[in-house]
Amino acid sequence: MEEYLIKNTTREQREKIVADSLGNIEASCDGCASGVLEMYQPYIDGKMELSECTMSFNARYVKDMDMEGR
Repeated sequence: MEEYLIKNTTREQREKIVADSLGNIEASCDGCASGVLEMYQPYIDGKMELSECTMSFNARYVKDMDMEGR
């Protein structure tokens, strides 16, 4: 997984990694793709590692599930 680290990739490579991972995002399935792309934007920008983006998303999901009334 070292090959996916920010220090080992260029912005263009990170864009390709995300695009290849998500598949055909050009179709924009009724707007759902934009949220997924935003989730990985910090990785593409070189601000957050790929695993950190995923963990951040998972943390929000777990936190929301613990909301009162659920």
